[in-house]
Amino acid sequence: MNRIKLHVRKGDQVEVIAGNHKGSTGKVLDIFARKQRVVIEGVRMIKKHMRKSQDNPQGSIAEREGPIHISNVKVVERGERAEDKKGGAKKSAKGKADAPKAAAKKASRKTKGAKQATEE
Repeated sequence: MNRIKLHVRKGDQVEVIAGNHKGSTGKVLDIFARKQRVVIEGVRMIKKHMRKSQDNPQGSIAEREGPIHISNVKVVERGERAEDKKGGAKKSAKGKADAPKAAAKKASRKTKGAKQATEE
């Protein structure tokens, strides 16, 4: 189950470079990696007919963004991103924290070796 690597991520500012919506720009709202499609804010507005329900007794026609193929999109500006879930910042902090422990272990090994040599 490999993760599919794409050139855009949620929050990026992108421009449509091909297709019916060529030239329009917007922020990436959602990505469907398996289908290689992205939903961009304000691009490919489609009308969804809503059925009558308790929440919506009259029924209605809602407008929302539709997906377009990822190859028709280029990144204009990268969006703000949180640190990686695997811990990009944690990794460096952990490495710094482990350094004194490693030095202490080496020092204790040296003293143990010196003690054993004097006992013999």
